[in-house]
Amino acid sequence: MSQRHLAVPFGVIALMALIVLTLAMSGAINVQAQAQFGTGWNGQFYNTPDLTGAVVFTQAFPTGLNVNWGTSSPAPGVVNPDGWSARFESVQLFNQGTYEFVVASDDGVRVFIDNVLVLDRFVGRTLTTDRFQSTLTAGTHTLRVEFFDSIDQAALQFQWFQVSGAIGTGTPGAGGGSGGVSGTPGAPVGCTTTCATVSGARGLALRTGPYLGASFITTLTEGSTYTVVSRNRDEGIYSWYLLDLGDGRRGWSSGRYLTINVDINQIPTAGSIFDQIDGAPGYGVSAIPRAVMNMRRRPSIRTARVGSIPWGQPVELIGRTIQAGTARWYQVRYNGVVGWIDARWVSVTGEINAVPIR
Repeated sequence: MSQRHLAVPFGVIALMALIVLTLAMSGAINVQAQAQFGTGWNGQFYNTPDLTGAVVFTQAFPTGLNVNWGTSSPAPGVVNPDGWSARFESVQLFNQGTYEFVVASDDGVRVFIDNVLVLDRFVGRTLTTDRFQSTLTAGTHTLRVEFFDSIDQAALQFQWFQVSGAIGTGTPGAGGGSGGVSGTPGAPVGCTTTCATVSGARGLALRTGPYLGASFITTLTEGSTYTVVSRNRDEGIYSWYLLDLGDGRRGWSSGRYLTINVDINQIPTAGSIFDQIDGAPGYGVSAIPRAVMNMRRRPSIRTARVGSIPWGQPVELIGRTIQAGTARWYQVRYNGVVGWIDARWVSVTGEINAVPIR
């Protein structure tokens, strides 16, 4: 693009789009008002504007695609600040019905549902919102969003609303990006080997790691049963179990509210993504504690203390977890030590959206 308009804050544009969409849908029957962003998205980044060449960076987006990179790189020093592209994929659960999809992007975007191109706006432009409708059968569907940044600002938001059809007892997909608690991920998975059944809780959180502070994925309903993949006791109190939901999603839930059908010692132990990111690069973002803060080995007060940070001391911010739509824990590096601090008592300087969600 040869010329760019003055940048409008991404949150303002997104809010305007939501208001317009809500008004347009006010006369529809069986409108489900809550926006869905989905869970379990995976992104692959290229240093070309057309998704060619080698993948130079990968990142998980557990709570959906709602990112404003500004003029920064998604991964400084790895991905170019301009002239890059990315492919985001996930598998989501839908009720039968018609859905309104809303995508805002700066610059171009393409959307595929079950490998069928349903929106093609892969052109250089300032922040623009596009909408389209698609009728889906009940069950899982594969979503793919392809995006590129030309120059200057880069932002992407992808969400959907059910506007007609059968509204289930829970919310399909997941509303992690909006802070809502999603409903059942479908009928109980047919489990014939190592199985876990939710018991003693009306809803049990599924998270990206075996920690209370890991990012929220979805809620499992009481009585539902899932295949157990592995276990982890890193928090030191209750075992956590990696569950396969049978719809392309996996996540960790606390064993406190799970009934296991075998001797747990038969279940293999395994680590998580949190064991692989202590050497994450910097993103030019700083965290400034508003109190003296303990650094924990993982995002949970049940894990070991690895250091402390003085009040007001800027530290390098290299990761974060999200719950209820807001930051819950920050992964930081201070004097060569990597650990996690409670995000509720921290101010941030720099482009927070450049920091990956874990």
